[in-house]
Parts: sequence; C-alpha cells; structure tokens
Amino acid sequence: MSDERGTSVIFDLDGTLVDSELNYYEAGRRMLAEHGVMDFSWERHTDFIGISTRETVTTLREEYGIDTPVDALLADKNRHYLALAGTSTTVFPEMGKFVELLHGDGTPMAVASGSSRAAIEAILRGTGLDVYFRTIVSAEEVPQGKPAPDVFEEAARRLGSAPGDCVVVEDALPGVVAARAAGMRCVAVPYVPATAADPAFQSADLLYAGGQAEFSAQATYDWLNSH
Repeated sequence: MSDERGTSVIFDLDGTLVDSELNYYEAGRRMLAEHGVMDFSWERHTDFIGISTRETVTTLREEYGIDTPVDALLADKNRHYLALAGTSTTVFPEMGKFVELLHGDGTPMAVASGSSRAAIEAILRGTGLDVYFRTIVSAEEVPQGKPAPDVFEEAARRLGSAPGDCVVVEDALPGVVAARAAGMRCVAVPYVPATAADPAFQSADLLYAGGQAEFSAQATYDWLNSH
C-alpha cells in the first residue's frame, strides 16, 4: 500500500540506480566477439540504453547476420554480464541517499528494468540495495519492454498503487516514454546528458539535464513532498 502521501516510487535500475552501462557494453562486446563481430562500439551501445536485453540482442543478431538463436545469445550475454556485475557495479551516491530517504518514511518502492531477473537480483544483492527493494519487475515477465508501459504498470500492480500515484525515476528516453504511457509522473536523469534536449526528456515532471552529476537526493525528496 502507499504511504500517507499516496506516492510510490518506481526506479529503473541500470544507469539510474547503478552505474552498470559499461558492464552491459562489455558483455555485449564479448558476446558479439564470440561470433566474429569485432567492431561493436560504445557509441552503438548507447543506442540501446533503456531497451530490454532481449530486444537489444534480437536487433544485433539481425544487424550482424548471426545464425545463433536469440535465446542462446541472450544466455551468453547474461553470462558475461553476471560475471562482471558482482565485482564492478556501484550505486550512484545521490541515488543511494534518495533510496534511504524514501525507505526512512516508508514510501513503497520498486525496481522495473529491461534486464533479466537474474541480473536485477545479482545487482541488488551485490550492491546491498536488495534490503530496500522487495518488488522487482523484469521485462522478461511482461509482454513488452520499454517504451511500452508494461513493466511500470506491473510494478504498480504489485505495489498495490494506482498508476497516477506512482513516480518513475529514469535515465533513458524509452523509460520516460513508458512512464508517460503508464500515466505516471517521471523524474528524468539522463545517462547521456547530451540527449536531455529530446522532447521526451523535456516532458518529464522533474528533469536533471546534467544527469547524475546534477541529481540531488534531498531536492528530489522535497519535490515529491510538495507535489
């Protein structure tokens, strides 16, 4: 149930709560290298930020003409990612403080991510965030990943909250679009600040155009209390 303000907060994980995009890039690079693709760049990876792992792998398979089935490629990428995640994933400091503030006043919270459930659980456990998040939704568990609203709608359902009572915290354009489609408010913290001028980011209820370097736990908490 929601707190006395009636507000629940749903977090994206990668690039929002934790700094894990480099690990996802490296996992994808290793997966593709095993299939003879040696030119996968960070710049190309950024095109998939906010997109589910399955959809990313499906697109790359078609783009590079790889014959291996999607499920096998997905398993390979997850294997590489999990090997990296446990040792080199860090929580963004201000995001960690924000979670603590919300936890302190009993605000219901959830994680809704395009990653596999195994990856989500490994990161939450490895960073200690698992003590704050009992509600987790992976794109694997819903019909469509972001920018469809499914993961956020399912998170709200599991929290027992109406979509209009939920605030989403996101770093990527597909996530902001998904939050809007779900009828939820959105705090946007672009992982790539250069994309902050995009109309989707500009539509956010609260936008930190400078990304994590600009995000403030206390200012966001105060904003939630006043809206």
